[in-house]
Amino acid sequence: MRVIAGTARGTVLAAPRGTGTRPISDRVKEALFGSLGARVPEARVLDLYAGSGAVGIEALSRGADHATFVEHHRPAAQTIRQNLERTGFTAEATVEVGDVLRFLGATHETWDVVVLDPPYEERRLGPPMEAVAPHLAPHGIVVVKHFWRTPIPDTAALVITRTRRFGETALTFLEPGVPREEER
Repeated sequence: MRVIAGTARGTVLAAPRGTGTRPISDRVKEALFGSLGARVPEARVLDLYAGSGAVGIEALSRGADHATFVEHHRPAAQTIRQNLERTGFTAEATVEVGDVLRFLGATHETWDVVVLDPPYEERRLGPPMEAVAPHLAPHGIVVVKHFWRTPIPDTAALVITRTRRFGETALTFLEPGVPREEER
């Protein structure tokens, strides 16, 4: 696993030990950032269920102003800190160790880009999506990385704009707004 573009391009990232995290593949990461494009530079990024921190670190490498990483598993959070040191992004990052829903319930910050990458066993995606919606900047975007067969629930505040599939992995992009009449 490595940073694929930007100022830290080519830096090898550590992965947390064990089977509790699934590092994002370079192919999926390239597609994710290709889709986000100009939204990343100068953005505030929130990497939920951060694992190794690869997504937020990629965003920082591509010019994001700040990334917040939320990970409940302490050894994985330590890996994120190590990866931030390797890439030189420690000053542009915040690592929060704890539950995603508790974090979102306690913070008053907003973000431009939010990536949710919950464990594939986590089928209840509605609560974190609803909890993140009030923290999204007006023109922000939420991306959910999930098992392709896991349905993404409708929420009152977020509308699915597209889904891309890569084998068993899917990326679903959501934005604030009201669905068009034919999508209701």
